[in-house]
Amino acid sequence: MSDPHNIFLIVSALVAVVGLVVLITAAKLNPILGLILVSLSLAMVTGMPPSTVVHSFEAGVGGALGHIAVIVALGTMLGKMMAESGAADCIAHTMIRIFGEKHIHWAMALVGLIIGLPAFFEVGFVLLIPVAFTVARRTGTSLVLVGLPMLAGLSVVHGLVPPHPAASMAVAIYKADVGRTIFVALLVGLPTAAIAGPLYAKLIARHIHLSADNSIAAQLVDHDVNRSQVGFWLALFTILTPVLLMLMGSCADALFPGGSTMNATLHLAGNDDIALLLGVLLSFVTLGRMRGFTRATILRFSNECLAPTAAITLLVGAGGGFGHILEDSGVSHAIVAIVMRSHISLLLLAWLLAAGMRLATGSATVAMTTAAAIVAPIVAHTPGVHPELLVIATGAGSLIFSHVNDGGFWLVKEYFNMSVAQTLKTWSVCETIISVTALVFTLGLARFV
Repeated sequence: MSDPHNIFLIVSALVAVVGLVVLITAAKLNPILGLILVSLSLAMVTGMPPSTVVHSFEAGVGGALGHIAVIVALGTMLGKMMAESGAADCIAHTMIRIFGEKHIHWAMALVGLIIGLPAFFEVGFVLLIPVAFTVARRTGTSLVLVGLPMLAGLSVVHGLVPPHPAASMAVAIYKADVGRTIFVALLVGLPTAAIAGPLYAKLIARHIHLSADNSIAAQLVDHDVNRSQVGFWLALFTILTPVLLMLMGSCADALFPGGSTMNATLHLAGNDDIALLLGVLLSFVTLGRMRGFTRATILRFSNECLAPTAAITLLVGAGGGFGHILEDSGVSHAIVAIVMRSHISLLLLAWLLAAGMRLATGSATVAMTTAAAIVAPIVAHTPGVHPELLVIATGAGSLIFSHVNDGGFWLVKEYFNMSVAQTLKTWSVCETIISVTALVFTLGLARFV
């Protein structure tokens, strides 16, 4: 494609994003309808064949929901059991007692980093959001101050640290050493999470005022402060069970030979959906039956908590549809074509390619793996470039500015009960700080290794 056409595609995509924000904020249009209208309009303007437009959008919706829908449902059920049993309140109380109310935002960042190590961002999010709600309520602190550091911790390990699939794939593509990559990722990721999480949250929280009416929080927070609490270690064991299963799944190949029954079993148990399912079933026992709840009560809990998640699930799907239109319309390829003509360092090139793909598709995983595949052949002819640093630079680029085509954007918006503008000021800026800060640290390390 020619440069003028590439520029036209990119400008069209930018206009579409701005138009969507205007439709939602100024025209007060339902975000799901806005995403559908903007997606169809962009497809027509960029010249997609009319016969493929609807199919492309539906494919994006299906691809997004295939991963998110089950996770949101199971995670919400687990969160409901934590709330009704008092487990979330117990964990929150213990964290507040250990770290103190003044430092609770640092504690949440640390928890996000730990829980996020084996789990996808969305899984870690639905596991921890009940704790964030409860901590905010017990301390009288803004949900932004408590939740944003948690999100930063989850995002950093999701984008930079193996064994996450995208980072692991980038390690394989660049032929990097896994151990060194993890070490460098943590060296870069820990200060990055501190800056984008607790420090930025402290700055922005005072400017974001959230409504007290939050239907999701109402489901996931235990308001009966007089209820006897479940034991801390039992509560912690229950919430960590899916995390431990996913960690075991990622280590299956190191523990048992490929093709063996135990290897296959651990991989199955470590799948996000299966791990969460087993965690939910465990919670029905540890946080349900052992707390004296009847089967009918547990069934009521698992049914009533799903209603508020319907809009979130549909929004994530519509965002996936918009991202797929951006891909099929050629916007993603246009960004790559323009960036590839730039004569810059490979670290910066990897970051720019991943950032462009992230902005166009909304998927950090797609951005990271695609950028790595493009840059890897160049690395073979460029001596002196450390593949571990390339993995980190690519991962950093894949996290930049989450916006309306990213399912994570809508998860954060709906669970935090924020407007689109507030979500851009908090979550989107947090992601951008992570991306840019991690790049700066990576370029700094490149000077000394």
